[in-house]
Amino acid sequence: MPRVQEHPDHPEGGRKYGAFQTTIYKNGMLNNQLPTVTTDPNKLEEQARHHLGTRSFNYVAGGAGEKATMDANRLAFRQWKMIPRMLRPTTHRDLRGKFEIFGQKLESPILIAPVGVQTIFHHDKELGVAEVAREIGIPYILSTASSSSIEEVAEANGDGTRWYQLYWPQDHEITKSVSPPITQSISLHVSPMEICGLTHSVSGWKLLRRAKSNGFKVLVVTLDTWALAWRPADLDNAYIPFASGIGDQTGFSDPAFRAKFAKLYDNKTPEDDVFLASRQWEADVFSGAAHTWEELDLIKAEWDGPIVLKGIQHIEDAKKAAEMGMDGIVVSNHGGRQLDGAIGSLEVLPEIVEAVGDKLTVLFDSGIRTGVDVIKALCLGAKGVLIGRPFVYGLAIGGKLGARDVLKGILADLDQSMGLAGIKTIADCNRSMIRRVQYGGDTISSL
Repeated sequence: MPRVQEHPDHPEGGRKYGAFQTTIYKNGMLNNQLPTVTTDPNKLEEQARHHLGTRSFNYVAGGAGEKATMDANRLAFRQWKMIPRMLRPTTHRDLRGKFEIFGQKLESPILIAPVGVQTIFHHDKELGVAEVAREIGIPYILSTASSSSIEEVAEANGDGTRWYQLYWPQDHEITKSVSPPITQSISLHVSPMEICGLTHSVSGWKLLRRAKSNGFKVLVVTLDTWALAWRPADLDNAYIPFASGIGDQTGFSDPAFRAKFAKLYDNKTPEDDVFLASRQWEADVFSGAAHTWEELDLIKAEWDGPIVLKGIQHIEDAKKAAEMGMDGIVVSNHGGRQLDGAIGSLEVLPEIVEAVGDKLTVLFDSGIRTGVDVIKALCLGAKGVLIGRPFVYGLAIGGKLGARDVLKGILADLDQSMGLAGIKTIADCNRSMIRRVQYGGDTISSL
């Protein structure tokens, strides 16, 4: 049976993620226990399909248009091939690397991507995933479209590392407002004028400070989703979860939004008319009106920590991000969910790293399905990678433990594949380990 050896140089840290492989074999051979979630990335989506309703499955698995961007993401990974080195001392690997990301020492280069409305996949939702993120040492990025509150996720994540993702509202007062959420029981006994007074009385609190006060260290501003794309899988079922209040908790608990809603709709609260409140919140967050580079100064004035722009694919936008004083970017096309026919994110990663890699932290998102995918992105210059759909599929199949096992599987694959490739540490992932080779027979996989 394959055995992952203990690391004598790291008795206190440097998790042995590859040991998950041994655990699976032991459970099977000694206890006749097979994995709940498949370890095959090409079968994961189909397994999740059997655990989800049509609407929920289409929401996570679908993409924009004919899914050409999703295809491009996976094809881009197939064009880069590993060149393994032999007789290197890689028996013990260190996934921590020699670097920090925004001053945070991470256990691995993997982060959990911000994914909203997780309650439609499993009742464990964001709270369960945030809990297992802490358990296995992966930063958790909370979506604005969460079906759990900022405070709830912070409690579930405990002393784990967490970042906050912002869908940038057009209403700057909502962006800034983050007093503690008002519960329904309170709101029913408070007049609109009192709500407005409360909002003004806590004007020293800011929207983003609510996240900051709950231990979210980095702000991730998503740029590519100021309007929803043409998504046939959702359109054919006329389904958008936000319309029924799912994923609107950030807005419904926000004093500035509640005051605005009461003023517009005859003193109503969001609980009085969830459908109407959902439409109003969507109008603020997915307004169909784009922001500008100059407006980033408003974000900088309200957030005193690192700011990362998510959705960068053009080299000039990467340069502009550096010029505007951003701390990092995520090279991403939203997993193919926004602009159909866009370039695969991995395709542009090398040129963006070359242009701004010495000025800001470059992270990567879109198309990661395996540990080897992670290695390829790191070799092309990414400092960290975000995992999205795979953990959601695991959540759908087995709740928080399913999400945990998918993430542990990717980490184990990363660990084992580094050793087989002759890579000892994350810092050793570089361009010498990969080569671009375009085989005509290469096809997409693991969408």
